[in-house]
Amino acid sequence: MNTRTFEVAHARAEIEAGGIATLTMQDAGVLNILSTPVIDGLREALARLREDDSVRVLVLRGASDRAFVAGADIAEMAALDEAKARRFISNLRDLCNAVRHFPVPVIARIPGWCLGGGLEFALACDLRICADHAQFGMPEVKVGIPSVIHAALMPPLIGAANSAWMLLTGELIDARRALDWGLVNAAVPEAELDGAVRKLAEGFAALGPAALRQQKKLLRRWETMSVDEAIEDSVAEFGAAFNTGEPQKFMNEFLASKRRAKS
Repeated sequence: MNTRTFEVAHARAEIEAGGIATLTMQDAGVLNILSTPVIDGLREALARLREDDSVRVLVLRGASDRAFVAGADIAEMAALDEAKARRFISNLRDLCNAVRHFPVPVIARIPGWCLGGGLEFALACDLRICADHAQFGMPEVKVGIPSVIHAALMPPLIGAANSAWMLLTGELIDARRALDWGLVNAAVPEAELDGAVRKLAEGFAALGPAALRQQKKLLRRWETMSVDEAIEDSVAEFGAAFNTGEPQKFMNEFLASKRRAKS
């Protein structure tokens, strides 16, 4: 398989010929902890991947399978004052925003713990696939801080009551409850996790890249609009899609397959 790779501090990226990119957090401990150096490395890698037009889908993962990310670095945070705390959380916010506004679909591969800043990192992804023994939580209140930044994505995703329970109690939920609440898109046996992620990524890679990027852009725009505004906003995007040649290609292939089936 023709695969291009690059590495920066704490991150390794692989881009396959078919457009599937995988970004792996490295040298972050057995629980893939988000310290400032790790955050900086991931942001640098994401910026490079964003400029690569061959990328059709991005998979985020940690080098260790004990966790997706088990949170931000408590040892680093314990030494912060107000000004340093603002800088730290702003850096984590910018990392999550780089994922949330990445131009193609982003899949979080979650093999184990997904806590605090790690859950916020996962919430910034478009889709979350976990092992069926994974554990999720926002335990910040238990160490004296509120859950912030992309925890704000939780209420529209899992509802106000479920969000209040997670954010105010700091208690964990298991993969089954995470699936029931809509926090994750699928929960599968650990042995099937890579296959499930791969199947999803291959599905995205087979789609028209221009249409996929348009749809991702629309999803982000719709979050800031009323329903009526979003409907009107999408009319121009539908028309613009026909400038790419993708509708003609895929629709004609579909029609040809129908004709073959009838003959």
